[in-house]
Amino acid sequence: MLIGVVTLVFFLFNVLPGDPARMMLGQRADMASVEAINRDLGRDKPLMIQYLSFLNDVSPVSCHTSADKTSTFYYDPHRYSSSVQLLEIGDLSLVVKKPYLRRSYQSKRPVSEILSEAFVPTMVLATVAMLVATLIGMILGIFSALHKDGWFDRISLIVSILGMSLPSFFAAILIAWLFAYVLADYTGLSMFGSLYTVDDFGRGEYIDLKNLILPALTLAIRPLAIITELTRSSMLDVLSQDYIRTARAKGLSTMKVITGHALKNALNPVVTAVSGWFASLMAGAVFVEYIFDWKGVGVVIVDGLEKYDFPVVMGAVLFISVLLIIINIFADLVYGILDPRIRYA
Repeated sequence: MLIGVVTLVFFLFNVLPGDPARMMLGQRADMASVEAINRDLGRDKPLMIQYLSFLNDVSPVSCHTSADKTSTFYYDPHRYSSSVQLLEIGDLSLVVKKPYLRRSYQSKRPVSEILSEAFVPTMVLATVAMLVATLIGMILGIFSALHKDGWFDRISLIVSILGMSLPSFFAAILIAWLFAYVLADYTGLSMFGSLYTVDDFGRGEYIDLKNLILPALTLAIRPLAIITELTRSSMLDVLSQDYIRTARAKGLSTMKVITGHALKNALNPVVTAVSGWFASLMAGAVFVEYIFDWKGVGVVIVDGLEKYDFPVVMGAVLFISVLLIIINIFADLVYGILDPRIRYA
């Protein structure tokens, strides 16, 4: 999957219109300066050479030459931090290193440094949103299943449909307007703000959890609606099984039947939904972060696209892909814990 993503990302962003060198130099760009910057960026090489160089950079194990300093594959220990040379055969060296995502065209900062700063706010936002969505969604789904076709079940169904059909950018604007403008005197919330706020009295940055409420609430709406419906349908299916009727016939209380027998067997589709949504929220939740000015991965992606800062956008996409794969692997492990049949298979 990662090889496919790397290949797709590279060729996609290298056939897009626009010359980064001209964008960096502005209207005063001349051919000599443009050629010099493209040479420094390695964009003067054939496309396949650029692709192999990109693979070499992002791979944790890469091959380099130590003879020709002008070569695209020259091993520079200052470029690859924390590198360890495994093997050397003639001019070729096999190196283990941190994946190198290159530098921003605009700020000249390492892309990994930019993403590491944006990762923490996005991680906090996505985690809080998914915790809220998962806990409330599962509780609502269980109550809906236990009171099938009742008034609570019908209201829950209507709310879930509205939540699933509500676009995130519209929900963000609506929630920001309602709670941070109309009801601002009562809520004390602001339309804009990130995890870190600069103190007005010169004491530096501090964590402001108040700014987390509105974007987390906005992000939680759609996964909450889906988790509610999945939990309800899965619980209804499990509650109709023979072993549940046997448990009830033995005189077990409803709470013990739900917690000890039904819920664990009903969680597999919920785990799938939670892992998928958490991965998508970790992708940056671009619209929500941009509307609330939450300084996360989403804002980094938008800024990179606006400025044609290809290394930042490419690095962000690869970073998100790695997170998605890790989360999916973790979800597979959870399946085995919840369902012994999967583990034994």
